[in-house]
Amino acid sequence: MKRTITFLLLLIVGLWNLRAQDLSVKPYFTTEEMPDLIKSLPAPPQKGTPEFNYDVQRYKWGKAQRSNAERAAMASRDAVWSYEALLNELSVPFGIAISSHTTPELWKLITTSLVTTDQMRVAPKAYYHRTRPFVYFKEKAFLKDDDQFSGEGSYPSGHTMRSWTAALILSEVNPAAAEAIYTRAWECGISRVISGAHWQSDVDVTRLAASIGYSRLQTSPAFRTQMALAQEEFRRLASPDQGGREHFVKISDVIPDVILEIRYYSTHNFVGQRIDGYLAPTAMLTRQAADSLKVVSDELKAQGYRLKIYDAYRPQCAVDHFVRWAADVPDTLMKRYFYPNVDKSRLFELEFIMEKSGHTRGSTVDLTLFDMAAEKDVDMGGPFDWFGEESHPDYTGVTPEQYANRMILRDAMLRHGFKPLDSEWWHFTLKNEPFPDTYFNFPVF
Repeated sequence: MKRTITFLLLLIVGLWNLRAQDLSVKPYFTTEEMPDLIKSLPAPPQKGTPEFNYDVQRYKWGKAQRSNAERAAMASRDAVWSYEALLNELSVPFGIAISSHTTPELWKLITTSLVTTDQMRVAPKAYYHRTRPFVYFKEKAFLKDDDQFSGEGSYPSGHTMRSWTAALILSEVNPAAAEAIYTRAWECGISRVISGAHWQSDVDVTRLAASIGYSRLQTSPAFRTQMALAQEEFRRLASPDQGGREHFVKISDVIPDVILEIRYYSTHNFVGQRIDGYLAPTAMLTRQAADSLKVVSDELKAQGYRLKIYDAYRPQCAVDHFVRWAADVPDTLMKRYFYPNVDKSRLFELEFIMEKSGHTRGSTVDLTLFDMAAEKDVDMGGPFDWFGEESHPDYTGVTPEQYANRMILRDAMLRHGFKPLDSEWWHFTLKNEPFPDTYFNFPVF
C-alpha cells in the first residue's frame, strides 16, 4: 500500500511538471494513448545481480572520464534540460542550425514530439523510483544541473529519451546525416553515466523506450503532416542556392597556428549568449580570403606575432539574432562590458547593429595580434566589439604604443588585399571579395 501511494504521488508530480513546462504545446497523443513503459520494458537490475554489478562498473568508469576536460564539458552541456540546449548540440551533425527562428517547422515537429514522448517516462520513474547513482553512493552531484533530479527516479533516463527521440526524427528528415546524428545522440546518453545521474542500464533501456515512442508517433496524421513540412524546410535550406559552404574553408586548415577566440559561440559577447548559427568554435572564410590571410599571417609571424580570430564568416541567422536582441531594448545584460556609454535604443541609429553584415558574404574577418614572445594579446587600446569611438582605428585617445600596434595589423592587412572599416580597428574585408552581393546562411560548424 505504501509503495502504491508513493507511486501515485510521484506520478501526479511528474505529470504536473510536464504540463506546467509545456502548456503551450499540444501533444500528438495524450498520456493514455501512448504505450505503457511499465508493461513494455523490463524492471531495472536488482542489487547483487550481474547486471547491477555491471552498472556499478560503468559508474566507476564514468567517474574516471570526468578527468577528461573535453568530455566533462560535453557531459555538462548534455545535462542542460532544455530543447534549445539539446538541439544546439544535435545541429552540428544534422548540418544546419535548428531553432524556432531559423527552422520553425522542424522546431515544431521536434518539440511537439518530445512533449508527447516525455509523458511516457513519468510512470516507470514513479513506479520503480530507482535511486540515482550519485545518491546511491552518497556523493554530491557532479553537475549542478543534476541536483534538481536527486529525488526523482532514474529509470528510464529523461535526457536520453529526448536525445534519442530527437535523433530518430532528425535522421528521418536528413537521412544522409543519420550516422553522425546517432553518434552524437549516443554520447548524450553516455554523458548521463559520466555525470553519475543515471546507471548504464537506465540509458540502455531508454533508447528502446524512445524507439517505442517514435513508432507510436508514426501513426499520428498530424505528426506525418508536420514531418513533411520539416523535410521540405530542410530541403529548401540545404539547397545549393541557400548553401554555398563548398566555397568556404576553415581558417585553421589554411593557417594551422591561428588562435581562435570565437566570441559568438560563447556567452562573452554583447548579447550574452551563444548566437544562432554558431554550431562550433571555428572560423570560416571564402578560399580567396583565407589564402590572403595566410600571407598576412606569414609576414606577421616573421615579426613575432600570431593572428587571433574573433569572428569571420557570419550566417544571416546570426545577424537576425543581433537584430532581435537590439530591438529588445530592456535586455542590457552586457551593457557595462560592451556599450556602457551608448543608449541601447540608438544601436540601429548609430549603425552598431544593422540588418545586413559584410561578414555574411564570407570574406570579412575580425582579428587581433598575439605577441609570441610576451605570450599575450597585443594591447590595441580597446576591446573587440566595443560600441564607441574608442574602437575607431585612428582614435586619438590611445597611447602612441597602442596606436602603433593597431597600425602593425592594419598595414599588413592592407598590403595583402584587405580594406579596413573606419569604425572598428579589428575589422577587415577582402577588396576583391568573390561574393559581393551574396549573403549566406549556412551555419558555422
